[in-house]
Amino acid sequence: MSAQHIIESLEKLVTAHQTMLDFSKEKTELLKEGAVEKLQAFLLKERKQIRILEKAENNRQEITKKWFEECGVSLEDITITKLLEVVENEEERGKLAQVATTLTNLITQLKQQEELNQLLLKQSAQFVQLSMALMNPQLSNMNYGNPKKGQQQMNRSLFDSEV
Repeated sequence: MSAQHIIESLEKLVTAHQTMLDFSKEKTELLKEGAVEKLQAFLLKERKQIRILEKAENNRQEITKKWFEECGVSLEDITITKLLEVVENEEERGKLAQVATTLTNLITQLKQQEELNQLLLKQSAQFVQLSMALMNPQLSNMNYGNPKKGQQQMNRSLFDSEV
């Protein structure tokens, strides 16, 4: 049984992940620039690519499951390692190993790039919070002196009821 369909589905995943990696790098630049409007439009484009990637992954899972069923291999252990053990054709096995390695490397790069983007977003949020705190300082932070005296004065009534 030929594993060519699995190889083709993995190649589609490689293409989809490469596009996602390119998108992630572009998103990093937009975050550095602080271009919020461009980033919002870009996120819509990224969501479309995520849907394409999800479809490619679902297709790969279906093809792989079908291939394992046709070969009579247990469906409990559907892994690339098991696939490489079962594939008899040396050329297909080599191509399968190469595509799987490429996909693994792309996924690792994408994860690292997205971690960088997450860090940039976190730092941007911290900067905004700091800027807001500087623009709207708390009154208690502005006063010097004994904080207990301030509390005693605050507890007093505005009107003198003893008169």
